[in-house]
Amino acid sequence: MAVTPVGNPYVESSDLVANYPGASEALAERIDIVGVNPFANAAARDAAIPSPVQGQMCSLNDDNKGYRYDGSAWLVFSGAGDANFTNAATGTFSSGGIDYKFITFTGSGELIVDQAGFADILVIGGGNSGGLSRGGGGGAGGYLLAENHYLGIGTTTVTVGGAGSPSRLGNLISTPGGVGGAQGTAGGSGASGGGGGGLSSTAGGTGVAGLGNNGGSGDSGGQGGGGGGSGAVGGNATFAAGNGVGGVGTSSAITGSAVFRAAGGGGREAAGGNGGGGAGVGGAVGVNATINTGSGGGGGGASFAGGLGASGIVIVRVVV
Repeated sequence: MAVTPVGNPYVESSDLVANYPGASEALAERIDIVGVNPFANAAARDAAIPSPVQGQMCSLNDDNKGYRYDGSAWLVFSGAGDANFTNAATGTFSSGGIDYKFITFTGSGELIVDQAGFADILVIGGGNSGGLSRGGGGGAGGYLLAENHYLGIGTTTVTVGGAGSPSRLGNLISTPGGVGGAQGTAGGSGASGGGGGGLSSTAGGTGVAGLGNNGGSGDSGGQGGGGGGSGAVGGNATFAAGNGVGGVGTSSAITGSAVFRAAGGGGREAAGGNGGGGAGVGGAVGVNATINTGSGGGGGGASFAGGLGASGIVIVRVVV
């Protein structure tokens, strides 16, 4: 019998089945593609399969893991353990009998992985600014928590977005929040929407499901709506001061302690959301959001600018 490049046998004419060699070879080659053929290591696999096709699978004996070809590369689909990065860790902690280390990116940089596997990753986009002159609160940047996310070996660029900009690690992208509406204008859309501006009934901006929430509406009495937070919508304003509260952020203990991030800014004369949202102010510039929380800035008072949105953050945690 003859064999395919990866060792699966098929019959030939000399095997006294002259009418079937073509069908037998086709069947054997199909088994090559869908079967999990074992190889000693990656070099042996690549020598045997110089031109893999999408969907083809194999296993390697040296690491005891299964691989699938996605059309451009062999990717682990089973047997993977925990990833490891070689960057200096920002901190370590233990929880539930498991030891972790993590790295926090407060500015753009690179993540260097020397052991492929799974990690928990938090990516928060930049929050946006509050609206000017009776403005609505700024919307929070997108809150993207990817648990058990597979990281391959190599160097990956990390982008931490400033106010109104996206953050990114590899294919994990978190978009920015929407700007708070100025007096008489609607809030901007984004990961979380900005609050509508005051002095007319204006709509809050639309958020993105899974990343954030909508902004609150403004009021004809002069109050701006609250910016949407990752954990809740922004508050709708009423004529009474204090009712356009920013939407609350989301709590995560990815660094060992629970911290709220990605909150909406408060509309004029209203508090920012729990998690770093800036407060709206009646007769001054709105309060800036807390840096590296991805939260929105507070709405500004009459003839005053809104507070600045906060830059985002990227955190990677692995088991050690």
